[in-house]
Amino acid sequence: MAYTKIRNRGKCMNRIEKNQVTYKKLFGDGVPAAYATNPDFQDILSRFIFGEVFYHGELDDKQRELITLVVLATNQTLPQLKAHTQAALNVGLTPLEIKEAIYQCAPYLGFPKTLNAIAEINEVFKAENIVLPLECQKQVEEENRLDKGLAVQVEIFGDIIEKNRDNAPSNQKHIQDYLSAFCFGDFYTRGGLDLKTRELLTLCILSSLGGCESQVKAHVRGNLNVGNDKDMMITAITHCLPYMGFPRTLNTLSCLNEIIPE
Repeated sequence: MAYTKIRNRGKCMNRIEKNQVTYKKLFGDGVPAAYATNPDFQDILSRFIFGEVFYHGELDDKQRELITLVVLATNQTLPQLKAHTQAALNVGLTPLEIKEAIYQCAPYLGFPKTLNAIAEINEVFKAENIVLPLECQKQVEEENRLDKGLAVQVEIFGDIIEKNRDNAPSNQKHIQDYLSAFCFGDFYTRGGLDLKTRELLTLCILSSLGGCESQVKAHVRGNLNVGNDKDMMITAITHCLPYMGFPRTLNTLSCLNEIIPE
């Protein structure tokens, strides 16, 4: 209800006013440090991100901040990740939801970059007196992580998964097992975030990486299969734009339009 009121009020505001409302909601009453040295640049940045992009589409602030976190982690823009971790808490995301979003990055970024991101959010948590470690969200055991991961893959992508496994060269079948057990077994099955959210975040992560058009197309289909429609995907990718730039945004939209023509 509160989100709807803010959206409706936003229709009556210009982008400067929208920026001020959104910035205060995310970061409080502080002034960005860049205003002291680069005020024109900061105005361009703030008015575009917080006065325009934040108001496009129907994602709520929690969804937007989760997307922001994974894109910043992907880009390894760690000072901004730290600031948006605080913003995520300010709009009502739980520490568990924040941590799970960052964990979701690991299969795509690798462990070192994910650990860098975890270190940043842990600093914010400690400053907020959030007790670590958080509650365990593990949903698989050693003996079933492959089977449970494969079941999630099939739910997202359909029967093509079995064909991919069958058609893999014999010296590369272990990669298919790793994909099922590690990416989908160890991470997608975890609690804290639902499947629709994880799949939408994955699309944003892959879009931010660049050069992953094949995987982006696969996850466009995956998002459709779990209930994220084209409008939601366009809104999510639009939200990524200020953080990953136009080339990667346009590449992803091209993939999206190829899979789901207008």
